[in-house]
Amino acid sequence: MYRTEDVLTTLGMVRQHKLDVRTVTMGVDLQSCASPDVATLCDRIRTRLLHYAGRLREVCQEVQGRYGIPIVNRRIAVSPIAGVAAGHDTEGLIAVARTLDATAAEVGVDLVGGFTAQVQKGWTEAEKRLIEALPLVLSTTQRVCSSVNVGTTAAGINMDAIALLGHVLKDTAERTRSHDGFGCAKLVIFGNAPTDNPFMAGAFHGAGEPDCVINIGVSGPGVVKAAVEDLVANAQTRPTLGEIAEEIKSTAFRVTRVGELIGREVAARLGVAFGIVDLSLAPTPEVGDSVGEILQVMGVKRLGAPGSTAALALLNDAVKKGGSFASSSVGGLSGAFVAVSEDAALADAVACGDLTLAKLEAMTAVCSVGLDMIAVPGDTDAETLAALIADEVAIGVINHKTTAVRIIPVPGKGAGDRAVFGGLFGEMDILPIHAAGGSGDFVRHGGRIPAPLSSLRN
Repeated sequence: MYRTEDVLTTLGMVRQHKLDVRTVTMGVDLQSCASPDVATLCDRIRTRLLHYAGRLREVCQEVQGRYGIPIVNRRIAVSPIAGVAAGHDTEGLIAVARTLDATAAEVGVDLVGGFTAQVQKGWTEAEKRLIEALPLVLSTTQRVCSSVNVGTTAAGINMDAIALLGHVLKDTAERTRSHDGFGCAKLVIFGNAPTDNPFMAGAFHGAGEPDCVINIGVSGPGVVKAAVEDLVANAQTRPTLGEIAEEIKSTAFRVTRVGELIGREVAARLGVAFGIVDLSLAPTPEVGDSVGEILQVMGVKRLGAPGSTAALALLNDAVKKGGSFASSSVGGLSGAFVAVSEDAALADAVACGDLTLAKLEAMTAVCSVGLDMIAVPGDTDAETLAALIADEVAIGVINHKTTAVRIIPVPGKGAGDRAVFGGLFGEMDILPIHAAGGSGDFVRHGGRIPAPLSSLRN
């Protein structure tokens, strides 16, 4: 039974502090669409997506109207296309991508994820061909997003794939030069990728999932910030960090209950399974909806200063604890995003020089996702980009957690210039990479970094 005070608190979170359901993501299995004929394959994909997602937009609007809670994005995640389209050449893969793009527009969703390959231990011919097709796909479609899983704790790290992806990023950025290399913002490179992640660009419908499922991603940085701000302002004595953690847990509990309510309602109306609520705090470029601002009200006034990593670790852990108590159906990435261009406070900290690439990398050791939405100089060589990817994936693989890289080399611009991506993708000053070009020989060794020893952890 819902108590009146809980209902009023939730209404206040929606109206005053920008609480919303960041995304309703429908996962659809496409394995049964496989065909040696490209036209048949594309026709089956379109038919299956229309069958499951044809009413997604309408149902989301109904549920939004009933509860008064905004649903910001509707998205689709499909089975990794490297498997569905195995055996087809580059032209076939492009045809599949364009079918996904057109069908997503037809059913009224913002993005479709799953142009994906999982190559942590090695790659098939189809997977390698898909990665090579990414620059053309990401530069000629509007809604298609891609991810490549290049490492797991069990398999190690595929350095051949990472080296190739360095060149893919360069090529994709050049093909989307007029938009500051925006094509790269639709590609996430994972270590230990979750199979039920509702957040783009890294979403895909992984193994072990049913035919169709609804996953939910909530927002909530504004709500958490307001709760901590009130606690600090109204307490008779300075609250301890333990008390701040308790306040964040309570707030995360309420946010998660909202997400689960909306997710179960959407799934029931569509007659499909409900999957998970992702506990991640996802920022937007709007002031007041920032993960960085939460750290600032906790007392880290200059983001990037010593203490930033500890504050982020406290936040991340408290959100997980509160959310886990609110729902038994949690999954995805479940942590605080530090997506720089999408977070106004983090972008400001980069612009004034407080937040560096090295500090961001350290912060990703205690949160999800990783080096996310970071602009770097356009003349960065492919091997240096690959080395950045390898560093971040190694943090995840060694520490048994998900990490990822979404990095954009901005053509024609250098450190300190402004990169503008627009909308939820935001903007930021371009970060310098120190000692760029110093690890080319390491990357060119190729092969696979072996899986880490799980015993003797230290």
